[in-house]
Amino acid sequence: VESCRNAKKAIPRLDQKRPWHKDDDHDNNNDSAFQKSQVPHYTHTPTHYIDTNMFGGFSATKLKVQLKMAISRIQIASNKKAALLKQNMREVAVMLAEEPPKEEMASIKAEALIRDDNLLEALEIIQLNCELLHERIKLIEFDKKCPADLVTVVSTIIWASHRVDIPELLLVRKQFRAKYGKKFEEDALVNKSSCLNERVVAKLSVQPPAAYLVQVYLERICEQFEVDWQPKVKLSASQMVEPMVAPSGYSVPAGQGTGLGPAPQGPQSSAAPKPASQPSGHIPPALKIYDPSPPPPVVVTAQPINPQPPKKKEDDFAEEDIYVPPAAPTAPPMNGEHKDNDDDDNDDSKAAGGAGSSTTSYEDLAARFNNLKNV
Repeated sequence: VESCRNAKKAIPRLDQKRPWHKDDDHDNNNDSAFQKSQVPHYTHTPTHYIDTNMFGGFSATKLKVQLKMAISRIQIASNKKAALLKQNMREVAVMLAEEPPKEEMASIKAEALIRDDNLLEALEIIQLNCELLHERIKLIEFDKKCPADLVTVVSTIIWASHRVDIPELLLVRKQFRAKYGKKFEEDALVNKSSCLNERVVAKLSVQPPAAYLVQVYLERICEQFEVDWQPKVKLSASQMVEPMVAPSGYSVPAGQGTGLGPAPQGPQSSAAPKPASQPSGHIPPALKIYDPSPPPPVVVTAQPINPQPPKKKEDDFAEEDIYVPPAAPTAPPMNGEHKDNDDDDNDDSKAAGGAGSSTTSYEDLAARFNNLKNV
């Protein structure tokens, strides 16, 4: 135990007093030489221990790494956004295929599609700029001022760093501020002397797209997904260049829960006459206060009823008419044929006998019929 304590005492501590200094007296004994070799003293800090980037200075190595990471991040974001665009296009086609079609919601979705398309286009241009700066990192490192052919590239990245969701671009912007100063950064943010890429500025603008472009997107989506749809609102020449108007709700059906509501009305025209102004004390019919008094009685005039005489019942034993068909006509004699006199006499006698027999048969039938009635 005592040997361990002696070993701890022999180890020098940093908080102890310095055992040797150049101003101290030099002893020739072995103890002072041992202390001098074990605990050296530096009169100044070595320069190779100082970090030059401790206070946010420019570093070409860091800039190169951040540019490479920004390129990879832009590619990932672009692929993700492109996959979401296809899904949103399918949703717009479903909205327009419904009955009635949801035009207003589809128009809002189409405006979001246009904005995402513009973002993808701007990201691709920024990616090209980062590739160029990554290849010319040596020129940026050894040149004190920004090269003339890179002013637009660097300024565009500084301006777009806080407008896109790429965190690496913010670090790139910080490196350029340390390299070229705050004045260069401020000129890029305000687009002084038109130093920015005009296409990137237009695609990242916050202004909404024109109504004509929104309608073109809807028509092309219907054509791609084979949806039969025609716009109900016809745009005029002045409305084509203006942003899309706010939705009025004409495409929202009434009574969606029960399905018993009236059919949705068409869009209201902007040239429709305004309703006449009502007096200050006028109450609309839908807002009138309920009156508890009973409604007035309804008078109904009774019309006289003309009784019709009952129909007489026919006698059940009324004699019914018996239809007797007419006698069939005899065929005319053929031309060129003449019967003998004997034949004519026989025919006359037969006809006379037949007439008498027919008369007698009719009288017998009538008598029998009268007997049946009497029974």
